[in-house]
Amino acid sequence: MVDRLLLELVTPQRRVLSEEVVEVRIPGILGELGVLPGHTPLLTALGTGPLAYTQAGVEHRLAVQGGFAEVLPDRVTVLARVAELPGEIDLEAARRQLAEAESRLPKAGAEDIDEVNDALRLAVTRLEVGGGTN
Repeated sequence: MVDRLLLELVTPQRRVLSEEVVEVRIPGILGELGVLPGHTPLLTALGTGPLAYTQAGVEHRLAVQGGFAEVLPDRVTVLARVAELPGEIDLEAARRQLAEAESRLPKAGAEDIDEVNDALRLAVTRLEVGGGTN
């Protein structure tokens, strides 16, 4: 049985991560998906939230939004529209984005409510992953 997974995370702009890990938690559009070595193959749409992985007993997190994840017994490949490591997150910009999304939310009509909710979730995720919230 496989005891590690190769986690590969890419965006249209770059390869963000390629690491051997023991566990991955993916924010799917229907909720969080936990993946251990030997997992049944599947393909899922990626939501907005923290992607977490465990390596040598330490949990690491990134902010991700949109895309797909392919799970195989020995690897997880994530193709994300947005993926940011904690050190890449501009906390002040994330706070501004959160305030802007919160101000737009009460006025959002049916045609743009999903866009506003996505912006809100991404700002909150960036603050969580970047260490800007308690």
